[in-house]
Parts: sequence; C-alpha cells; structure tokens
Amino acid sequence: MHKFFVPKSNIDGNNAIIDGEDVKHIYRVLRLQIGDKVSVNNSEGEEYIGEIISIDKKEVHINLIEENPINNESPVEVYLFQGLPKSTKMDLIVQKNTELGVKEITPIITKRVIVKTELKEFKKVDRWNKIALEASKQSKRSLVPQINVPIDFELLLEELKKLDLVIVPYENQEGYGVKKLIQNIEKNNINKIGIIIGPEGGFEESEILKLKEIGAQIVTLGPRILRTETAGFVCLSLIMYELGDLGGNE
Repeated sequence: MHKFFVPKSNIDGNNAIIDGEDVKHIYRVLRLQIGDKVSVNNSEGEEYIGEIISIDKKEVHINLIEENPINNESPVEVYLFQGLPKSTKMDLIVQKNTELGVKEITPIITKRVIVKTELKEFKKVDRWNKIALEASKQSKRSLVPQINVPIDFELLLEELKKLDLVIVPYENQEGYGVKKLIQNIEKNNINKIGIIIGPEGGFEESEILKLKEIGAQIVTLGPRILRTETAGFVCLSLIMYELGDLGGNE
C-alpha cells in the first residue's frame, strides 16, 4: 500500500486531500485509480487507511476508512549534528539517516567548514527536507525528520545541553568505543541522543575539548577512518541497534 504524508490541515474528519507533487506521482507514475487504497499520514505520526474517491490534476481526495495504529519510530530520539560537507554529500546523509530512523538533522559549521552564504539564507534546506520526505515514504516512517538550517559551533554547544547523551566519533580517539560506552550508561535514562559528526577535515582539537567540557562522550568507531558521510550512518546504526529498534525487538 502506497503511503503519503499530508499537512494536518488537509484532513477534516473522514476526508483527506493529497496535493502538490504527489498528485502527478499518483496518477502518472503509480497509476492509482478511484477505489484504490492508500495510507495517509498527517505528518505528526497519526496514520489512516483510506480509499481514493476522486483524482484531478491538482488534488486527490481520500475517504479515510480507519485509523492505522502502526508506529515505525524508534523508542529513542536521535539528533544528528553533521559537519557541513562539500558538494551534494548532504543529500546522501539526509536520505540514509532518515531511513535509519533519525529524529532531526542539523548541519553544523565548524572551523574546517567553508560556507559561501549566510546561514539564514541557506537555500539547500528545502531540498534536504524534500529528500527526507521521500525517504520517509520509502522506509515507511511514521514521522518525517526535520532538517534544520545550519548552525555555528557555539550554538551547537547550547543545543547539546538539552540532550541525555552526546556521542562524538573522533579519529584520534583510541580504545573507547560505542561498545564500552553502552556498557557504562544507564539505558533506561536515555531518551534523547545527539551524534556529532565532523566535516571532511575533521574536528580541531580545541573543538573536541569544548565538547568534552559539556560532557560529550568522545568515541572511536574502529581502526579505519570513515568519510564524514559514512560516519553518521555507522554511529546511528550502532545506537539504533543497542538502544533503538534496529535488528528487531526480540
């Protein structure tokens, strides 16, 4: 059954409206017809099974038949703070971390990141949110992760104070990895987790010291140096396996 996210305002009682780019996809690509059943999510985690009752070039109208109690979200919320990479690497980072269950992604500007525009005018964020939406549909997420405007390192330090656990993979760390970290924490007290990934050039030592000062856990991901776009996938996968729902519940 195909799944679509709509704004909550597009649902009124048993009626839902799918509009925007999904409309063309429904009748031109998927070739869905009146009477076909679809899954409709209100973008806030509430999901319904519905039946298509009309299709035109601007809107698809759905009669909502029943609530679908499915919840495909992890029991822990993981926030990825990603050192802003070059080129289109952020597209891949958003797509794959969405599939793995990330709650939110915030690009960060560290000392080794070169930015050619004002952060408040960063135009790539709209594209990243569209990628997150498409990845959420494909992976049957119950929520679409938010992709935020990039922030600088000092603001990052303030944001991290809101979290229960902060993990920083660092290529110069030796011996202390995610395995040991998981053994040392009280799992029942961990609900919000931050993963901090450095850019292509890595973190400067002064940045690592500041992260340590606020209680961040500096870890190794193993003996091989991972690219910035790979490190987030790996760390998130380990956390979701140990504390989330990756690998199943049994």
